[in-house]
Amino acid sequence: MAQTVADVTACQVLRYACFQGGVGQDIDMFDPLSEHVMIERDGQLICTLRLRVMPDGADLGQTYTGQFYDIGPITGPTLEVGRFCLRDDPFSYDVLRWAWVAITRSVDEHAIKHVFGCASFPGTDPARYAKGFAHLQDTYVGTLKVTPKAIDYKSLFDVRCPDTAALCGLDQIPPLLRSYLQMGGYVSDCPVIDRTLGTLHVFAGLQIDAIPPARVKTLRRLVAQTVGLHIPA
Repeated sequence: MAQTVADVTACQVLRYACFQGGVGQDIDMFDPLSEHVMIERDGQLICTLRLRVMPDGADLGQTYTGQFYDIGPITGPTLEVGRFCLRDDPFSYDVLRWAWVAITRSVDEHAIKHVFGCASFPGTDPARYAKGFAHLQDTYVGTLKVTPKAIDYKSLFDVRCPDTAALCGLDQIPPLLRSYLQMGGYVSDCPVIDRTLGTLHVFAGLQIDAIPPARVKTLRRLVAQTVGLHIPA
């Protein structure tokens, strides 16, 4: 976990490189309110994400995700996951698994009931992801009422591909979102555009008690292996 200003800066630099390209810092008002996960290999930061715990009854409109969506009622403490980015790396799947270890630790430490956030698709053209959006629409739209605030959005119903076979768009779905869905997660039916980052967002949610017990057991076993790697602030 980021412990110093320099740590947070390193996360912001990686975020800028991944989301916008080039050298710079991706900074917003939610950074000071969040914890920043750092996954390193051989001293190099290769993955970061940020976690923000919201207590039961908190105004979820005051979150990054809440800028784009009116989020329906979610009970219990919640965890917003955001700014996940991964440096090009041949071991991406393993790195993603360790990112979920960090999320699991926070879920257990704060008795989180619901995880949510914006799943990012590079670029701002919904047609580019017609197959992926069709797959989400056909299989993973949840029942929680989530309404986009922005006028700059498309319904998943409006972005269709000729072939809506079950797996036709799986390869267009970002890895973190794919893992949400494999655990029993869901999406809203409207992507919105974040022009600051140059990405499309889809609301993604995961109710903790919907995660298959076998997956929970695996994640907690991995968490146990990280004891001593997490240094509390």
